[in-house]
Amino acid sequence: MDLSKVKRIILVGSAGSGKSWLAKRLANITDYKMIHLDCEFWQPDWTKTPKEEWIEKQKEFIKGEKWIIDGNYKSSMELRFAAADLVIFLDINRFVCMWSALKRHGKKRSDLPDYLEEKMNLEFIDFLKWIWSFKKTGKRRILDLHEKYSEKEFLVLKSRKAVREFLKTVK
Repeated sequence: MDLSKVKRIILVGSAGSGKSWLAKRLANITDYKMIHLDCEFWQPDWTKTPKEEWIEKQKEFIKGEKWIIDGNYKSSMELRFAAADLVIFLDINRFVCMWSALKRHGKKRSDLPDYLEEKMNLEFIDFLKWIWSFKKTGKRRILDLHEKYSEKEFLVLKSRKAVREFLKTVK
């Protein structure tokens, strides 16, 4: 895929699908600014950024000329969808996503602020439940936005192998 005509890329999909992993590799290839929404949203002690402030932050992100944004945040996803040239949907099997989330648990993640660390607690169990239900809830939101913004280039990758094959084609 020739990304020279694509300036604004969003990556969406379940937690554990590999959005951040792919975003890093695409940023290395394109030299576009990479924005991990989790890094921008979460404040110390897992405090959420207030909604109005969060919307304003994202309006600033999408003003840029060339960027890659990874993350869902369904309440503001439409802002990014409308601004993107390319939407990459990682529609990865939920068992793979849950395994990935469990495997990375407790390790330092570059897509989270340095002051945060995931802990095995009830919130993490809720996080795993969210991954499990993503196919019914999160996927529907993405497909609805794809229908609304049907002129946007929309790429669906359904496996880790498909992601690796896609990266081999990127120029």
